[in-house]
Amino acid sequence: MAVVFIRTVLLYFLIVVALRIMGRRQIGELQPSEFVITILISNIAALPIENPTTPLSSGVIPILTLVCLEVFSSMVLLKWIGLRKWITGSPKVLIKDGILDQKMMKQLRFNMSDLAEELRDKDVFDINEVDFAVVETTGKLSIYKKFPHRTVTADMLSLSPAQDESVRITAISDGHIHKEGLQLYGRDKQWLEEELRKRELAVGDIFLLTMNRSGELSYILKGQ
Repeated sequence: MAVVFIRTVLLYFLIVVALRIMGRRQIGELQPSEFVITILISNIAALPIENPTTPLSSGVIPILTLVCLEVFSSMVLLKWIGLRKWITGSPKVLIKDGILDQKMMKQLRFNMSDLAEELRDKDVFDINEVDFAVVETTGKLSIYKKFPHRTVTADMLSLSPAQDESVRITAISDGHIHKEGLQLYGRDKQWLEEELRKRELAVGDIFLLTMNRSGELSYILKGQ
């Protein structure tokens, strides 16, 4: 039992490291080759766990080989556009100037139910609202709406922000400082601690603290 536990832990960390090396993607965003390798890795990792008599190396070596193959192939695909198109494919235009390409739908084996589902996922319930639609290599649908149906933006209304509305980043979470967030807006730990001292607070008192580019702080104290 202990052997199975140790094998499982080791393979778990190996797969986590392997996926970090391969890059961060959601399952729905994987290219075909990446999806195949992910499935292979999961199946290979299961063999030494299910059968304790199987050498651990029979799982570790194939997994490392697949990771190296994926990293190498991704480097090759960066340089060879033709090979990249052959392996990963290329985006396909499904709707152009509001006109649905039925031949392309047959080529992609897309039916109207599939298309309607993808459009609803984009908050589009009428195909006549779509000006341009592209099926990406991952199978996801990207759309561009016709002008009357686009979301109104501040730029369209010629509005300017009344104050700094930059994205608020997390600077402190559960009493721990996020240095990466501070560095993103050109601040450091010393600056943050000084700001807290002005408010008679310590880092350990903070449950969550966020800030914008101007250095405006918003925080929640522990226990509130």
